[in-house]
Amino acid sequence: MEEDNEDIADKIIGVIKTIYDPEIPIDIYELGLIYDIFTNEDKDIKILMTLTSPNCPVAETLPVEVEEKVKSIDEVNNVEVEITFDPPWDKNLISEEGQLELGML
Repeated sequence: MEEDNEDIADKIIGVIKTIYDPEIPIDIYELGLIYDIFTNEDKDIKILMTLTSPNCPVAETLPVEVEEKVKSIDEVNNVEVEITFDPPWDKNLISEEGQLELGML
């Protein structure tokens, strides 16, 4: 059963990597906006994410886009996206790949 969850997690990450922050030209996964992805045996998904700031211009639409795209995966049952600002996002959360894309390394 664990392999199924890993397979689904990989698919979820793949879908999330198609979503971009409008202000920073890398996907939200590499940007470090996804804090955690939880999957239960019923294939219910909970995604804990943040935004670059509480005043982010896509605060209303980005979580909805994450939810809708993850729901489009056949194996997924329900999706809940929770926004948190604890800890607040900062540029240190950008992955090494993201930092390379942004010319930070």
